[in-house]
Amino acid sequence: MFFETLWNRLSRALLEQGRWKMYLEGLGNTLVIALIATLIGTTIGVLFAMIKYINKKSGKLKIISKIVDVYITIVRGTPVVLQLMILYFIVFSGWNNGIMIGAITFGINSGAYVAEIARAGFESVDDGQMEAGRSLGMSTWQTMYHIIIPQAVRNCLPPLFNEFITLVKETAIVGYVGIMDLGKIPGLIQSRTFDYLFPLLIAALLYLAVVMVLTKILHIIEKHFSKSDRRSGGVANGK
Repeated sequence: MFFETLWNRLSRALLEQGRWKMYLEGLGNTLVIALIATLIGTTIGVLFAMIKYINKKSGKLKIISKIVDVYITIVRGTPVVLQLMILYFIVFSGWNNGIMIGAITFGINSGAYVAEIARAGFESVDDGQMEAGRSLGMSTWQTMYHIIIPQAVRNCLPPLFNEFITLVKETAIVGYVGIMDLGKIPGLIQSRTFDYLFPLLIAALLYLAVVMVLTKILHIIEKHFSKSDRRSGGVANGK
């Protein structure tokens, strides 16, 4: 009788009226938001990190670098849920595409953190690389594009991928403004079944499955880079 009751509750939460489709739709929206946010955040972060790096190395772009510092301070110093509400209810109040608003919000938020990740990646490149590029007649931006950025991207790719994993989980708050992501679905189903347990468990398992798959991919990337470093070290040592 006990197991029959559990099965009935699970069936109501997942199978009846095709509710499993709601979970898949919510999961799809979650991944879309996280992916677009990652692209936006990476673009903003890498650009701003370049500005700060160039300013540090050459003394140029001081004013723009100060603006970047203000952006990073504000974004990192305020809750992302408030940023979401400001963009959803004020900045983009007339726009009906909640998924894109959520993606833009998390992209702007992620950009501040990616900027610090990318800055660390740039600074991990030997200082002589910039000087070598300039000595060959390249401009600062040409040196950044051809020499510094390829090395920096390689150094910060694993933490950038980890940022994507973090975004997948953090986007659950978009339900606060009615966006139909995976975090919103349990509440909708509970309103029809009057049972929170199984809708929440199902959503949690889906989040866990996605994060485990992404974490596995991250480990593969890190392992690949680790092997590359060992090979490079062996060549450098004449092995």
